[in-house]
Amino acid sequence: MNALTPPALLRPETPASAQGIGERVQRKEDRRLLLGRGQFVGDIRMPDMLDVAFVRAPLAHARLNGITKPEGLENMVYTMADLAGVKPILAASSLPGFKRSVQHPLAHGKVRHVGELVAACVAPNRARAEDIAARVEVDYAELPVLADMHAAMEAPTRLHDDWSDNVFAETRVDRRVAEGSAPTRTLRRQLRTSRQCMMPLEGRAVLCWWDHRLDQLVMYSAAQLPHINRTGLAGCLGLDQGQIRVISPDVGGGFGYKGILLPEEICCAWLARHLGRPVRWLEDRREQLSANANCREHAYDIAVEVEADGRLVGIECDAVVDSGAYSSYPFSACLEAAQIGSILPGPYVMDYFRCRTRSAATNKPPILPYRGVARTGVCFALELMLDAAARELGIEPFELRSKSLVPASAMPYTNITHKLFDSGNYQAAMDQAVAALDWTGWRQRQQAAHTPRADGNPATKRIGLGLAVFCEQGAHGTSVYHGWGIPMVPGYEQCAARFTPDGVLELRIGAHSHGQGMETSMAQVAHSVLGIGIEQVRLVHGDTAQSPYSTGTWGSRCAVMSGGAVGTACQALADRMRAMAAVLLGAPAESLRLEGGRFATADGTAALTLTEIAYIWYRAPQKIPPGIEPGGLEVVAGYKTQPDTGTFSYACHACAVEVDTATGQVRLLDYAICEDGGVLLNPLIVEGQLIGGLAQGIGTALYEEMPFDAEGQPLASTMADYLLPGAGEMPPLKVLHMETPSPHSLFGQKGIGEGGAIAPPAAIINAVNDALFALGAELTECPASPERVLAALASASAAGARA
Repeated sequence: MNALTPPALLRPETPASAQGIGERVQRKEDRRLLLGRGQFVGDIRMPDMLDVAFVRAPLAHARLNGITKPEGLENMVYTMADLAGVKPILAASSLPGFKRSVQHPLAHGKVRHVGELVAACVAPNRARAEDIAARVEVDYAELPVLADMHAAMEAPTRLHDDWSDNVFAETRVDRRVAEGSAPTRTLRRQLRTSRQCMMPLEGRAVLCWWDHRLDQLVMYSAAQLPHINRTGLAGCLGLDQGQIRVISPDVGGGFGYKGILLPEEICCAWLARHLGRPVRWLEDRREQLSANANCREHAYDIAVEVEADGRLVGIECDAVVDSGAYSSYPFSACLEAAQIGSILPGPYVMDYFRCRTRSAATNKPPILPYRGVARTGVCFALELMLDAAARELGIEPFELRSKSLVPASAMPYTNITHKLFDSGNYQAAMDQAVAALDWTGWRQRQQAAHTPRADGNPATKRIGLGLAVFCEQGAHGTSVYHGWGIPMVPGYEQCAARFTPDGVLELRIGAHSHGQGMETSMAQVAHSVLGIGIEQVRLVHGDTAQSPYSTGTWGSRCAVMSGGAVGTACQALADRMRAMAAVLLGAPAESLRLEGGRFATADGTAALTLTEIAYIWYRAPQKIPPGIEPGGLEVVAGYKTQPDTGTFSYACHACAVEVDTATGQVRLLDYAICEDGGVLLNPLIVEGQLIGGLAQGIGTALYEEMPFDAEGQPLASTMADYLLPGAGEMPPLKVLHMETPSPHSLFGQKGIGEGGAIAPPAAIINAVNDALFALGAELTECPASPERVLAALASASAAGARA
């Protein structure tokens, strides 16, 4: 299905070409990145620069009785007592009952997780700074540790002394829209997703210096939200935002990990101003694994009620998210858990939905919204329950889902939690994914593989099939985030578009790329409107001094919001240049055709290229008659979806796995994805996003886990302990695209950047459970490590023996 005609709001005059919207254009940025010509924070060097190493807490919960600096090195070690005038990080929410956590850049009073910053040590190089840090003596008084989220909510110990309990926030949803009458069955499970680290190729990095000429702090940071970081930094340092310039150069992956204000950023900024020298911190992998933000730790006590034919009647759920020790700016500690209550129903129709969520505070690093945010856990919980129901009823899982998926005829559809699904055909996506996997063929191979061996013993290599369906809200608007009550509300996304005197089009946007290929896709949008070659387009972003204010890159919003802003700005620029061309050509403006980057008269006898118009404006203004718009060839345009509830992409993932019951190993045999991202700006880039997301989802499903012991100590602090999927773990893959245009976006595009990571844990664990079903074993937690698979088999065997 290729619906590449944009909605009525903006129809480019330039006909489709090999560079426009919908074309598989190779990424412009790849050449410099592959040749090592990218510029990351770690590549930037400044004269007289100091490196920072931090003293980090070795205990998860302790009072600070005192800090002793090494003798003779006192002026190279800084504690919170030295950071005069620096305010703590406060990431609050206006949700009823939300409790604020106070996070000082350096520990004040006590530490609340292993790796919390206690002191900052500066030296001409990192090795020397680390030597100084090793000589700092800290007197800790240990406190009881809250390492388990359920126990923490009931414990008398308080993580934050002024709290009444250890819960950041609690939400409740209770909705019924219909009354059923058919006989039903109810299934209940306790499900969990394990805590993970977030693993961009590049760690977090900061370089700060004070520009005395402009009386301005300049901060280079590997950040997804430069303007939001500036806002938070200004509040903590007591500076006005004009005194701070945040620059995000090339960023080696973000995934949400680089979407918060860092204590390290605050420390480096204060030190740079205090010392009058550039100050840099580059995160090493051990710091990242053992000390910094985590993700994904959810627990669900969930029940689903279904009719005998599989129709979903309702869901009841009590969900807890381990939010760690602090609420991170700007998303706050409530976002992950509170979203469960609004998105758990997924793409299904049901009679009732009841959900309670809690954000538990524990002695672990703060939890952040990782690629897919709460959707990965929600998809895992609901889709595992639907497969369990299908097994209980003896029907195929896709047959059960067909009874409850929102039908295409109902679009646009407002679901039970008031989410407005803009467009789509969920049934068709599932049908195509099932067919692409060859579900029937795999069922036949499964039957043959499960035939008992000649010695009568069961086969040890078992095949299982699984699928998962989800929908993803992207490009969230003002009303959505205002409702969360957090200190970040998106408004109009803006683009400043201008032609240079030689006809190069500069696009300045506030969102920042950390692997999404925006330099290419935004140029394709400009080409579709103006007809100029994408090599003639330059994208400027990641610099608060040059780019319009933006809440940045998160929530699958760039294609929709930045793409919409670029399209709107280019159209405004085209309108302005049309008026100029009409005067210069002596023809009515409405008669001019814009094709191939040139305005031509209706009879084709005269034409002006956009480059020629730019030259005249800047270099030959004597040719411009009076009355022309004096604003010239530079416009700033704003855009947001209408309505501003965002877009809903969706997909079905289906897979076949092999489970070795002797070793517990799980191997992916085949995988199929059918997704609908509306009109795809660049299908090649979309596929890259899907494949990268799939790799991360495979990590969640099978490998990645950050365990903590009872004392809050991280147990996977090196890459020898924290497992990541590699190329060898990627399965044979089929990717199918549906393109149902969104009526809410400028070109019909939908946000899709996070989608690849949402469904794999559910689809893969469903396949594992399908493989083990005849043995009475079932997994209720991911990752499906060999230990968990063998434990499930042992439990089933013991239960069978008891029976």
